[in-house]
Amino acid sequence: MRLLIINSVLGFGSTGRIALDIAKEYKANGHEVKIAYGRKLNDSEDAQKYGIRIGNSIDVYFHVAYTRLTDKHGLASKRATKEFLKWADEYNPDMLWLHNIHDYYINYELLFEWIKKRPQMNVRWTLHDCWSFTGHCSHFAYVKCDRWKTGCDHCPQLAQYPKSMIDNSKSNYLRKKKAFTDVKNMTLITPSNWLKNLVKESFLSEYPVEVVYNKIDTEVFKTTANSFKADHGIADKKMILGVASVWNSRKGLNDFIDLSKLLGEKYKIVLVGLTNKQIANIQSSAPSIMALPRTANVGELVKMYSAADVFVNPTYEDTFPSVNMEAEACGTPVITYDTCGCAETVKMCNSKVIKQDVNVLYDNICKHE
Repeated sequence: MRLLIINSVLGFGSTGRIALDIAKEYKANGHEVKIAYGRKLNDSEDAQKYGIRIGNSIDVYFHVAYTRLTDKHGLASKRATKEFLKWADEYNPDMLWLHNIHDYYINYELLFEWIKKRPQMNVRWTLHDCWSFTGHCSHFAYVKCDRWKTGCDHCPQLAQYPKSMIDNSKSNYLRKKKAFTDVKNMTLITPSNWLKNLVKESFLSEYPVEVVYNKIDTEVFKTTANSFKADHGIADKKMILGVASVWNSRKGLNDFIDLSKLLGEKYKIVLVGLTNKQIANIQSSAPSIMALPRTANVGELVKMYSAADVFVNPTYEDTFPSVNMEAEACGTPVITYDTCGCAETVKMCNSKVIKQDVNVLYDNICKHE
């Protein structure tokens, strides 16, 4: 069997790692596999072996600009998509496995026109967020918007990914609905029951939906002896860890700053994944927080997970945060807001799922003493 996987990135981030893991599994079972990607490729041998790029960096830059000016995300990259589909015709996959088809690299209308011409092809689509059934955004929990249920318009999130200067959400909604419905032999996959329930309320409800929880490598993420606290002069403190690839108010950055003002000197908040600008701002506004940049060294991250006394994830929207699972795999209890699919990620008996409130968060941290 020939399998073709499509995702925005390969070997990077959670979706890139998931796509690569699927490829390895199918290859080990004797199948031929290729992964088409549009943005980033990990320089590992495995990623290089499977990767086929859609377009190039110039195509991506144009798609970004086109989105900013028109709010027609996913409707640029026509040349790149047509060239890729010529290659895909020659590859002639028996199965197509879609992941993130947004992120400025492919034209979804051309892609689904091609899919609908191949009714014999088995199609699977793993949805990692809500972009597929909205007129603009990838998440809407933070602003509590439900316009996606009836047809988007007057979008309140134009400043959020994918950013735009104008509102084209109503047209986007209708074009996605036309493109993504009436596909023969397609199954949708979600990493949480929370997202599955949303899909069943959307125009994608015609398709069967399977819940497949994202996995982490427990051979990598495990309790590891380390000297992180001693190395940073906080061996005598309770370490509260927060990790994100992108920090903002939706990820709970402001809540951590507020929390730092409530906690006493025996606690130390350590945040990982901040930009240089955010680090500078935190050093001036919340000096009690240890602000660290993003690390590509998984071993260093495992040491931080293992060193922490509690992992805190005050996110306001997240489909299925793998950081919660990574922390628990390293033996650290988690306190997470009851947001989207977060509750489905925690298993340890001393982990907590709480309401979105900094004071409740503070009380639960104190209970871990």
